[in-house]
Amino acid sequence: MEFPISTLTNIPAIHRVLLLAVVILTALGNVHGRHKVHKWETVEYSAISCRAHTASLTDFGGIGDGTTLNTNSFKTAVDYLSQFQSNGGSLLYVPAGKWLTGSFNLTSHFTLYLDKDAVLLASQDENDYPVIAPLPSYGRGRDTDGGRFVSLIFGTNLTDVVITGENGTIDGQGQLWWDKFHKGELKFTRPYLIEIMYSDNIQISSLTLVNSPSWNVHPVYCSNIIIQGITILAPVKSPNTDGINPDSCINTRIEDCYIVSGDDCIAVKSGWDEYGVAFGMPTKQLAIRRITCISPTSATIALGSEMSGGIQDVRAEDITAIDTESAVRIKTAVGRGGYVKDIYVKGVTMKTMKYVFWMTGDYGSHPDTNYDPNALPVIENINYRDMVAENVTIAAKLSGISGDPFTGICISNVTIEMAPKAKKLFWNCTDISGISSGVVPQPCDLLPDQGTEYAAPCNFPRESVPIDDMEIQTCSCRKKIY
Repeated sequence: MEFPISTLTNIPAIHRVLLLAVVILTALGNVHGRHKVHKWETVEYSAISCRAHTASLTDFGGIGDGTTLNTNSFKTAVDYLSQFQSNGGSLLYVPAGKWLTGSFNLTSHFTLYLDKDAVLLASQDENDYPVIAPLPSYGRGRDTDGGRFVSLIFGTNLTDVVITGENGTIDGQGQLWWDKFHKGELKFTRPYLIEIMYSDNIQISSLTLVNSPSWNVHPVYCSNIIIQGITILAPVKSPNTDGINPDSCINTRIEDCYIVSGDDCIAVKSGWDEYGVAFGMPTKQLAIRRITCISPTSATIALGSEMSGGIQDVRAEDITAIDTESAVRIKTAVGRGGYVKDIYVKGVTMKTMKYVFWMTGDYGSHPDTNYDPNALPVIENINYRDMVAENVTIAAKLSGISGDPFTGICISNVTIEMAPKAKKLFWNCTDISGISSGVVPQPCDLLPDQGTEYAAPCNFPRESVPIDDMEIQTCSCRKKIY
């Protein structure tokens, strides 16, 4: 909009002011039409480490339209931000939008932060997931022999990594992978949503994970891990969509999570048969608190079946299981070797369960035929107390191994309300030994009641696990609001 100076001088002053305002607003409108207007907003979040440097995925060409592939944007962003590892660390902010991506790696002293309206959409193209070697403690992939597709979000040999946000979503778009699994069309093991290997000081929190191709969260060969405030959702008939699987990890805390799964909500692991025995890295010092699980065909917490490196000092409390096959299940077999010992469970509420207690000594499922048939697992010092269940089909199925009984089982202060169509044999016990007190209905003879005179609660350690001493800070980051 242009006017000759002579024209403006002939217009009354008040009109000239109004006209100038129109010109300015028009110009601003033209600018706004070419560029989005934004303002800055500061968000606070809790983390094990705060960061000195922040960038947005859009700074690296990211487009959140749900169809543009952003793998290179994520890779470029992480590569650029890795230069700040020794200079206060960095944060990559993922704004609102639908961000289609293949697999990408993280770096040390790094935070991946998802906006509340951000959705990471996992690519369904196998070419977007490089094939990596099997885990050394497994010897092969879980779905197939040989390698495995790398996870959507992956990291190895890292320290101080945070994956968090405002309950933003990571969508694995798993249906295509589930169909390939059922049809036997997989060339390699399916990718997980998040896998961190050989790393220390890890936090995964305040996220929603949906429709993973297989396992959701898999820290393996790691130490000092906090997994907190995660919602995990998968169809209850989806194959192997385990929620959280700490695997050969030391000093881990899992708390305040809600999980609906087609497999175990939490599966504690440490390697498979001769490969796990040779690798020799246990999972220990694990605290599990305030978990809600729905999984009609699997366990709330499973110990095993891949437990050949050993599982020790697991403490689970304040657990809710709804329409779930079992509460805490121990799975093992001849050939596993290893051990599951010093397990403590208290404060479990269950509604509509097949089993309350389930231990299996003949789980089978070997990586190959080279396992040692003389490698017998040790299962001992297993403690359950303060549990209530209703609408239960079988109170317990506790099956040890002939010649290798499961010992030191303690069950106290447990009330189980059987379902109208419950099995006639409430307790089925073989090759186990232990004690009970204050348990209804009365346990099997291999768990004799101690009577009121000698009854004492089963053990639960009073001292905290070391991960409880890890400090959480209140951090902040600036994000653009358009």
